[in-house]
Amino acid sequence: MSTPPPKDSTRVHPIMSQLTLLNDLQELPADALFGIKQRYAQDTREPKVDLGIGAYRDNTGKPWVLPAVKLAEEKIHADVNTYNHEYLPITGLPALDKGAAQVLFGEELATEHEDRIVTVQSISGTGALHIAAKFLSKFFISKKIYLSDPTWANHKAIFEAQGLITDTYPYWNAATKSLRFQEFLQSIEDAPEGSVFVLHACAHNPTGLDPTEEQWAELIDAIAKYNHIALFDSAYQGFASGSLSKDAYAVRLGMKKLALASPIFVCQSFAKNVGMYGERVGCFHIVLPNQSEETNAVVKPAVQSQLAKIVRSEVSNPPAYGAKIVGTILSDPVLTNHWYDDMITMSSRIQKMRVRLRDALVELKTPGTWDHIVQQCGMFSFTGLSPEMVKRLEEEHAVYLVGSGRASIAGLNDGNVEYVAKAIDEVVRHSLTQSKL
Repeated sequence: MSTPPPKDSTRVHPIMSQLTLLNDLQELPADALFGIKQRYAQDTREPKVDLGIGAYRDNTGKPWVLPAVKLAEEKIHADVNTYNHEYLPITGLPALDKGAAQVLFGEELATEHEDRIVTVQSISGTGALHIAAKFLSKFFISKKIYLSDPTWANHKAIFEAQGLITDTYPYWNAATKSLRFQEFLQSIEDAPEGSVFVLHACAHNPTGLDPTEEQWAELIDAIAKYNHIALFDSAYQGFASGSLSKDAYAVRLGMKKLALASPIFVCQSFAKNVGMYGERVGCFHIVLPNQSEETNAVVKPAVQSQLAKIVRSEVSNPPAYGAKIVGTILSDPVLTNHWYDDMITMSSRIQKMRVRLRDALVELKTPGTWDHIVQQCGMFSFTGLSPEMVKRLEEEHAVYLVGSGRASIAGLNDGNVEYVAKAIDEVVRHSLTQSKL
């Protein structure tokens, strides 16, 4: 009978080793935005105002289901061929993919360059950015990803989770509440050739400040000159100004100029402009460089297959219900026109609230200048309030916004805008008093 080997007292049991690994994990802080939402929900004070989460609210402060969406749902439910819960194709609902490209690029460009546009459905804008990051990490791993300073909080996490290196380009001048345009241009010149610049197509998040059309032309020319790749994040098309074409100006200019030699990427969300927040409807588009029809005939299906592989390996295939709603709206001219009206309703109400807030602050003679609130666009305003002011707004007035001073103007209405203005006035004056002590 053989003698068993001596026990090694230093050897750690595999299960214990795994437990040690788990026990060493550190708890991460709660997501800042959803943490605000949770604190707001638990706050029993009245009045209270939520200017944190970026979701449209009507003039009573309630979520708003677009009339076009209600009509689309009625149409879907009435049709036995569409009202089901079957799988979609891996690349998404064809009506959504086609309609989304036409909305984004315009029918004329989308039709003219159909052989160069590759589209897959995504889990809203975040999912589109993830697909972009995954695609870049696989085929453009050496590229550095440049993000605006500041940018949407999730951008950095999405790209770095795929092993990509991120950097920033100058954008917001806090002192003047304006665009650091010349520095932005210089960063494009200084970046290594072939870098990826993530550009907010309209209604920049969090600042609400966009380049002018003339500035966009200069920026895109510079990106083309240095052979960079543009990745447009289009989260608010039509929601910012009420006009799909105006809000797509940068994307369409990029398609005309940049895609002559390099691909462009576009991440598109229907969360805001169709109110599909929880349904997670979006698309990811790649516009191929302007090559011969023969080349595109080979490249397009190859790119499509790689994107399909990413979707298949991660979500199997995209969710159907929200896609059917948006696809129905985009493929029915009557519903499309209803949707146009709905976007004007939302964008005009937000603009009205910008003016009301600015005017109330002026009337209160609140220290500082507040015209930037009406000069910005889209859902958000970078108010210029400091983290200390934001903290006092929450603690003393039950007015909730992001620590950076970003406020969701959609959370304002006729019933609370005066209250918010008075709260801002108080914290600004309190801060000035404290600084003199």
